[in-house]
Amino acid sequence: MTLPKSFYRSLALFNKAVLPKQWHKDLTRLNKLEKLIVGWRIWVTMRAL
Repeated sequence: MTLPKSFYRSLALFNKAVLPKQWHKDLTRLNKLEKLIVGWRIWVTMRAL
């Protein structure tokens, strides 16, 4: 079962508003939680496109 793109787009907007931005940091120096957040944002963004 696949969710519609509109769901992922709204989830991406929610992520943008709530989750912290990690782009200004060196990705190799992130801890596990920060890596999880970056991965989640990438996963949602890829499905929203």
